[in-house]
Amino acid sequence: MGEDRRLAAVVALAQGMAAAHGPHEAWRAAAGGACRALGGSFAALSVWERELGRLRVLVNTGARTEGEEEFPEDESYPVHQFAEITEFLHERWAGGGEPDAWVETAEGPAAGRSGDVRQRVAALRRRGRGCCVVAPIVLHGRAWGELYVARPAGGPVFARDDADFATVLASVVAAGIAQTERLEEVRRLAYTDALTGLANRRAVDARLDEAVERHRREGVVVSLVVCDLNGLKRVNDTHGHAVGDRLLERFGSVLSLCGAMLPGALAGRLGGDEFCLLAVGAPADAVVEAAGQLCCRAGELELGDGVACGVASTDDPIGPVRSARRLFRLADAAQYRAKAERATVPVVAGRAGPDDPVVRLADEPSREEGGERRRFRGRHAP
Repeated sequence: MGEDRRLAAVVALAQGMAAAHGPHEAWRAAAGGACRALGGSFAALSVWERELGRLRVLVNTGARTEGEEEFPEDESYPVHQFAEITEFLHERWAGGGEPDAWVETAEGPAAGRSGDVRQRVAALRRRGRGCCVVAPIVLHGRAWGELYVARPAGGPVFARDDADFATVLASVVAAGIAQTERLEEVRRLAYTDALTGLANRRAVDARLDEAVERHRREGVVVSLVVCDLNGLKRVNDTHGHAVGDRLLERFGSVLSLCGAMLPGALAGRLGGDEFCLLAVGAPADAVVEAAGQLCCRAGELELGDGVACGVASTDDPIGPVRSARRLFRLADAAQYRAKAERATVPVVAGRAGPDDPVVRLADEPSREEGGERRRFRGRHAP
């Protein structure tokens, strides 16, 4: 490949990663771009998880063989089987060199120098590949993982200049990964409550809108638990705000624990002493059970006075839910009733018969005109 084509390939790889929305797209762009740039038939991107002692595959792209998923859930290999990333690279860096790529074939090393290659050779043969080039990815001065590009058996073998080019591509991938990580951190901060680590109101708003839209399109069950942590003001006044913050953090952990009973549920803090759980797909009874556990565990906290919980689910007789705002009004009204009654169990909208007082409270005109008591008051009316 000529210098102009290689430069164009580097630019295309960088642009592809820069345009990615989220880590998965960035990984796909990295592996796919490198595969095309090196004339490979298959590429993979792996991360070195030091704490687990393994290389975990993030993405496989190109001509995948049986068992190779694009985004594998748990394709990983003990790092001692591919010790180059720890031993060979360390030796090279310790000697003042750069983390160069190397080439291996189904017969053994072909260009560059590597460590014990038996596992890679066996993998090439097993998957019908003739050769591969392996380029370490270095991030923040440390080995982060590796870029792997292969060609089929019978095809041309990667040469030394291909390995050198792979080293360049790996540095571009490293820069793209660093940028992706920075953007993910910004997104995380934008959608995370700083004190508790739960989702913040912005994240809950977005997820609730998406969930209700799915309910309208597909009929999927959407349930919302809204809760107030009782006694926070007393704790703040008596013990100080630092202790009150610890209570909020502790309750946030309890909420997260109970939310884990509902696969995929979102635990959030709406602000102040107001929290919520949003569940999509779970039956209403399962959500009520999780809310009951929340009430029980909150009552056992050393500080505070338990929690008032209200539940609203499209799985219950609450009438049509055409907007996120109506589901919130119902859960909020149920929580309001739980607080007024000092209930130690959740109040569930729609379960008190045809003239359910919670549904009536949620739908009365005064709540439409004045807005909810809480932070969703700024949302548009249905």
